[in-house]
Amino acid sequence: MSSNVSATLGPIVTLLSAAVIAVPLFRKLGLGSVLAYFAAGLLVGPSGVRLFTDPQAILHFSELGVVMFLFIIGLEMRPQRLWSMRRDIFGLGLAQVLLCTALLTALGLLLNLSPLVAFVGAAGFVLSSTAVVAQVLNERGETHTIAGQQAVSILLLEDLAVVPLLILVAFLAPDHVATPGSEWRSLGVALAAVGLLVAASRWVINPVFALLAASRVREVMTAGALLVVLGAALLMEASGLSMAMGAFMAGVLLSGSSYRHQIEVDIEPFKGILLGLFFLAVGMSLDLALVAQQWHTIIVILLGYMAVKALGIYAVARLFGSNRRVALARMTLFAQGGEFAFVLFAAAQTQGLIDAPTQALLSAVIILSMALTPLVLLLAKRLTPAETPSMHETEAAQDLKGKVLLIGFGRFGQIASQGLLARGYEVSTIDNNPDRIRDAARFGYKVYYGDGARLDILHASGAQHAQVVLVCVDDRDACKHIVELVKSEFPQAAVLARAYDRYHAIELLQAGADVQMRETLESALSLGCAALEHLGLDETEAREVIDNIRLRDQARLAIQVCEGVKPDPSYTSAMLAPEPLSPVAATGTPND
Repeated sequence: MSSNVSATLGPIVTLLSAAVIAVPLFRKLGLGSVLAYFAAGLLVGPSGVRLFTDPQAILHFSELGVVMFLFIIGLEMRPQRLWSMRRDIFGLGLAQVLLCTALLTALGLLLNLSPLVAFVGAAGFVLSSTAVVAQVLNERGETHTIAGQQAVSILLLEDLAVVPLLILVAFLAPDHVATPGSEWRSLGVALAAVGLLVAASRWVINPVFALLAASRVREVMTAGALLVVLGAALLMEASGLSMAMGAFMAGVLLSGSSYRHQIEVDIEPFKGILLGLFFLAVGMSLDLALVAQQWHTIIVILLGYMAVKALGIYAVARLFGSNRRVALARMTLFAQGGEFAFVLFAAAQTQGLIDAPTQALLSAVIILSMALTPLVLLLAKRLTPAETPSMHETEAAQDLKGKVLLIGFGRFGQIASQGLLARGYEVSTIDNNPDRIRDAARFGYKVYYGDGARLDILHASGAQHAQVVLVCVDDRDACKHIVELVKSEFPQAAVLARAYDRYHAIELLQAGADVQMRETLESALSLGCAALEHLGLDETEAREVIDNIRLRDQARLAIQVCEGVKPDPSYTSAMLAPEPLSPVAATGTPND
């Protein structure tokens, strides 16, 4: 029995070890986790040390990671929101697929491929990798941005396009014989499956999850969430649609469920692990012997396909109103082929449109394009100049003479300025964010453009005339630098600074700030006071408790400043030993 367990655990431990070693290393080098998984898979696969000889079995299983990703995307999109994205899905997405397919087919013909092989290669390469794009969007935190939602729309259209492409491949087969009514039967089966899924989401799933929740057994809820995802995927695949599309539809239909958040939390860990496993399996699938044999052909097709597809994506993005920067970003993100190409190429070989060597070559091109994507993104990031903010409708600080100089007009600075403005004090305000300056102007505030960390800007902003300088920037290092600069060059001014946390407050006081205010301290104390009042204390007693806590906090802070905590980037506020700010009663109510 122990030998069977070892045989089972050995591959699992190997895969986990490869991922745990490769991902942090590649992330440290700035190459991203996707390339790390590819490299680790290549190392342990048939073309490496041969610890795994059947990557296809792992690949098929790990595709569930893509399925679960689309399910979670669906959970975050109510049907109304999906309807609002119809222009991006069926306009932007469809235009990109059609134009890129035409361009890639033309390129295949120029490379002396037969018309059928050229079309199959183009149709496969036009379907970008949902797994790669999703992982990059997640790592960048862009999934919910406008550009990220447009990317998701394109991915959805490409997933939808898999089914008609498979039907077209079957239709183009040399020995294809049309069965009367077969297309209508397939359509009817697909529609019936969709109807069954809609009915289950409306009348079955919520009552079932209510029953599971009543059992108060967490693992049963997790099993129920997995059942929903995998059941929907299996149903759609059986009806001729893709598993990923089925999972997405299930997510959309459950987006209004009261159990949506619980389902998402239960699925998230499986999604991440299976996506990583998918990338490992793709790396294992690369045949280095084939690449070495036909490297010249592979390089020509790979670079040609990526370049032509990128141009098509850029053209469509610009046509649909994206600016140059967004179009370039989308071009580099979608320039690869994807996992659905393997399905399409396998179907084309089965139908006799391409032979086995051609399928292997095209698959190698797809895998290499997926592996190159992180490098292309990194290169694009370094070559693309930083976006210069528009200075339209902004005025640089010059010869200002207010009694108060306020640096930074974000959410903190805006509130800090209210009392001063209410009492009629002349406040000179500067900020280095043009968008924020324009927004402030729309609400009647005059904010000048300027970087408070520069001495010349401080002079132009009237720091030499100011009695009070408020430093309200949200960059802790810049805040400390400004405090030091003002105290050194403009000693007549009192400096009041915004602190990020306790350790930052100590740094600011040591830098010479007359007053520091932690950005969450007073709001947290006020909330605590309100909690005491809701628990039965009268307002006076609650305020006494909070005032006592505030005094204790100030005393402890003064001691920590005097003891001289050394500035150290690795030193965080969490390293300051936690201490209670007021005596804690052992039992009962306070002061019992």
